[in-house]
Amino acid sequence: MDNRDEVKAFLSSRRAKITPGQAGLSAYGRNRRVPGLRRSEVADLAGVSVEYYAQLERGNLSGVSDGVLDTLARALQLDEAERAHLFDLARAAGPAARTRRRRAAEEVRPGVARILEGMTGMPAFVHNGRLDVLAANLLAKALFAPVFADPARPAHQPVNHARFNFLNPRAHDFWIDWERAADDSVAMLRTEAGRDPYDKALTGLVGELSTRSEAFRIRWAAHDVRLHRTGLKHFHHPVVGDLHLSYEVMELPADPGLSLIAFTAEAGTPDDDTLKFLASWAATHDPADTLATPNQL
Repeated sequence: MDNRDEVKAFLSSRRAKITPGQAGLSAYGRNRRVPGLRRSEVADLAGVSVEYYAQLERGNLSGVSDGVLDTLARALQLDEAERAHLFDLARAAGPAARTRRRRAAEEVRPGVARILEGMTGMPAFVHNGRLDVLAANLLAKALFAPVFADPARPAHQPVNHARFNFLNPRAHDFWIDWERAADDSVAMLRTEAGRDPYDKALTGLVGELSTRSEAFRIRWAAHDVRLHRTGLKHFHHPVVGDLHLSYEVMELPADPGLSLIAFTAEAGTPDDDTLKFLASWAATHDPADTLATPNQL
């Protein structure tokens, strides 16, 4: 992934999303040739010269100060995720970018594995920035049974949420809101690409999905990013039916690049009862069999 191309596409796409009215500017008539702001308008809002902003939008963020990035983020009305992405792109453009970031671990430490195993009442797993699942407890394997049991996944490939969402037709049944799940997975991959554009495995994954999925290509070209910290996920499980679970994402400071995601339901709710039912079922069944024998308890 070329960082300069990413910077150029990100800045131009954000500029195209803002109308003069949203920026507090006059539209200067109806014969505008651009859907959003002109480069000169962004430059004025950011307090820099048109020539300097044009240089930034050509992809050259190397050496740009945090102050300039802040004013640029305000001019483009970037949200928190977009602002962080802009700063990531600037860091990746620096001369030490290739050696600055330590490569994420490919497996979880024993202590983290024990924590997962001890979380018996809630599904939990650890994944990296590419959305590879590196470890999961029994209840997570039961909840995400269609993902783990994907028959199209080669034995050497890790379980990967993005591959499942875009390459497995069952994903449309598993996710009640597939569009949101698809948007989220691409936005997370785009965020990771901004942090580390030299990750060969990520480049390979994006290339594979771009080649095989038009839905992925369209979303990837939008250059959208999103923070994935907490929220609600809506599942249609092949055994227990619909589930609506809250999730929390916890980064692992000792393992940069890895995050633990846990899912819960409010006590006494139908979702809590369904989750307990799933746990009871998982204790006596192999989750990998759910696709072969759905709805068999």
